[in-house]
Amino acid sequence: MPGTEPARGDRRVPGEEPPAAKGAAGRLRALIAANPVSSWDLWTKPRRMIAFLLAWDAIAIALLTFGVIASPSPDLVDWGRFAILAGCATVHIQLTRRQEERRRNRVTAVHIDLTGIWVFPAALLLPIPLTLLLIGLLRVQRWFNSRRPPHKFVFTSFTHAVSALLAHYLYQTFASAELARLSPANSLQVFGILMLVGFSYAALQAIVIGGLLALGGTSAPTLRNVLGTKDDNLLELSTISLGTIATILLVNIPPAIVILVLITVLGNRLAEINQLQSEARTDPKTGIFNVRGWSESAERALARAARGGETLALLMIDLDHFKWINDTYGHPAGDDVLRTVAQTLDEITRPKDIIGRFGGEEFLILLPDVDTTAAKVTAERIRTAIADQRIVTTDKRGGSALITGRTCSIGVALLGVNGTTLEQLLHAADAAVYTAKEGGRNQVRFADANLPSE
Repeated sequence: MPGTEPARGDRRVPGEEPPAAKGAAGRLRALIAANPVSSWDLWTKPRRMIAFLLAWDAIAIALLTFGVIASPSPDLVDWGRFAILAGCATVHIQLTRRQEERRRNRVTAVHIDLTGIWVFPAALLLPIPLTLLLIGLLRVQRWFNSRRPPHKFVFTSFTHAVSALLAHYLYQTFASAELARLSPANSLQVFGILMLVGFSYAALQAIVIGGLLALGGTSAPTLRNVLGTKDDNLLELSTISLGTIATILLVNIPPAIVILVLITVLGNRLAEINQLQSEARTDPKTGIFNVRGWSESAERALARAARGGETLALLMIDLDHFKWINDTYGHPAGDDVLRTVAQTLDEITRPKDIIGRFGGEEFLILLPDVDTTAAKVTAERIRTAIADQRIVTTDKRGGSALITGRTCSIGVALLGVNGTTLEQLLHAADAAVYTAKEGGRNQVRFADANLPSE
């Protein structure tokens, strides 16, 4: 009977979406259905971290709304500058997306996004709505390339936007008029102000993102993991410096800013190479030198000591009954202990001391320019610090656990007394550790005062 059946070619299973809905809108609905809010990774984080993130997002929305309302309407110059920055940034992102994703996946905590080179001049020169539009354009491209959890994407996007808002108002207050009449007479002043504005832009991001990491965004909230390594901060400084140059070029020689695209692509490559070199020398669990990195640095320190006739000591630190921790609490707890010990060693030693993980539960420290007394004082300080540690971790069932009262045995070898090569000192320190173990553990022992055989 006519009208009781769908027309030919329109037959579909009940509940199936019509063909028109199977486009972008259909894919978006499928994505949302597959990732309901209740299943977001955010809800597995500590409550204090969730509260901080949601509070910051709310504050950011309020600040950005005020910024947009108070901002003047863009003119043709603003739109032209926006087009230049958006085009350069898009080319940069698309040419480096594979490198950027590899670099991001190898980072456990702080990640420096080099697109700040384009966001920073936009924050200074463009009205707030155009700056936010540029940030949105770049962040969406980043998300499609990396597909990070929604809460991280939104939080980081808001942080970039509020940092840009701060930089905008600082620039308008202190540097806008000076840059408009840039000349050799005021160039140093302008550059200094721009760098200070850039520092404020980067500092706000470091404080907010570092705060989130400290509250639960990283399993080991050390200063290195929260605020980044020296290389991370140098890379951030380089990004702000290039952003400052981009600002000056955009005001005075807009076409020349294209040169920065080549520089940023090269910068991504160099950042990845530097990261790979660092990883080859770094222990992934603790963030300190691995055997290779430690040996290379120790050999150089040993050569300097030999040339200058200086003293030097090598400490080998073995955690007592470490297998009991893994068996009782599980391997994640054991990893937390290793990270905490590494952090403690870094905090109580000097910058020139060379710390590394020898493997398993053993650590090495090379102490340049110390005699027997200083080596013993340092070793005892390390032994006491490790015994005083209170390590908050989890048990095998994921519940909270507190590990205390752990001890270590330390062997000490001295340059010239126990050997003249790194291999000889390692053998001597290892023998001293065994002596400490046999003597009851939780003690410091010096190697016998004779040169080991080759």
